[in-house]
Amino acid sequence: MKLRMIGCSHHGTPLEIREQVAFGAEQLEPALVGLRDKFPDCESVLLNTCNRVELYVGHEEGTSLPPCDELVEYLADFHQIDSRVFRPHFQSREDKHAAEHLFSVVSSIDSLVVGESQIAAQVSDAYERSRKGGFAGPTMHALFQHANMVAKRVTNETEIHRRRISVPSVAVSEIASEFFERFEDKRIVVIGSGEMGVETLQYLIDAGASNIDVINRSMERASTVANRFSVRAQPWDRLESLLIGADLVVSTTGATEPVVTELQMKNVLSHRRKGNLLILDLAVPRDFEASVARLPSVYLYTVDDLQSVCQRNEMFRRQQLPKAKRIIDEEVQRLLADWSLRSSGDTIRALRDQASMIRDAEMQRLLSKQAMQQATPEMQQEIAQTMERVINKLLHSPLQSIREAPHEEQRESLVSAIRRLFQLR
Repeated sequence: MKLRMIGCSHHGTPLEIREQVAFGAEQLEPALVGLRDKFPDCESVLLNTCNRVELYVGHEEGTSLPPCDELVEYLADFHQIDSRVFRPHFQSREDKHAAEHLFSVVSSIDSLVVGESQIAAQVSDAYERSRKGGFAGPTMHALFQHANMVAKRVTNETEIHRRRISVPSVAVSEIASEFFERFEDKRIVVIGSGEMGVETLQYLIDAGASNIDVINRSMERASTVANRFSVRAQPWDRLESLLIGADLVVSTTGATEPVVTELQMKNVLSHRRKGNLLILDLAVPRDFEASVARLPSVYLYTVDDLQSVCQRNEMFRRQQLPKAKRIIDEEVQRLLADWSLRSSGDTIRALRDQASMIRDAEMQRLLSKQAMQQATPEMQQEIAQTMERVINKLLHSPLQSIREAPHEEQRESLVSAIRRLFQLR
């Protein structure tokens, strides 16, 4: 089996180049259809994420694979751009190295954020799209099923996914979760409904929170986000009253000045009947004046506090890389061995079938002779067994050489030589 990959990613390819060769969701299947029309003998899987575009092609016979230059030209024609623009940024990999790269991608050690959890599902979706469309065959099936196994092993046998490394995820999973035993009974205020506010909301809801108010200077924006997560939207003028009743506040605005001063916070505290207040200020610049941290019963964490946790967790993930790479190396060797044995198994069967056809033809020719007409069934059986033993002894050495070849390259060379010598199809 032969495999080829071309592609570009965040490793060394500028965003403006990746944007030109990226595929919209509606373009993926037409691209695969066009590829099959141009190269009907090869299987294909197209992986498209925000940080990479990679095309995998494969076939049981390497002679059917299109050259890398033709694959690049096809992608350029599809996007109607000059291939010279992005050709220098496209990497190509063959066979073992292509499989090794895919396994690194699916296990997230090649990701922009090491250990990110979305890539395994994205790889699986790319394969399923090709399988359902009839673009993937036995080669892609074996490769991507093995990739799925690699992703599971890396997840189960390392801790590369175990610690959060984004600011909102650390804020919820490591700071708030240590402060509160549970979130179901806590009243939470999220100030700001931009990207970071939305991400924080998702983590809070995943942790069990439901009593949440979203407040934003734009009521329309607050309502849009609140409806998306089935929580409450509040007008900006209710900020202080919301702080009075809150257990947890997460602030993520883009304001250039603090939205809550020490004086405002003192007024809030004078009306509170609750205990401690945890404030996670994720905004840059900060939404809460630094002096708020000095007030009684207030626990204020800023981005700087959380960044140190993020960096520590990222370092922990990177310490898992050697273990993940060992798993990938093991699985690459296992995949290559499977492919090689499958290929040599086909050759062995073809050689035995050819020998059996020759034996049967010669037996029929022999038994049709006049002198053999009087041969008893026992004599005919003895002759047939003798011919079978001769065939087995003649084939034993070449077949044993294939099975015992110490390296994949040597096994492939022997298989190719036997196919040529015996003219096997």
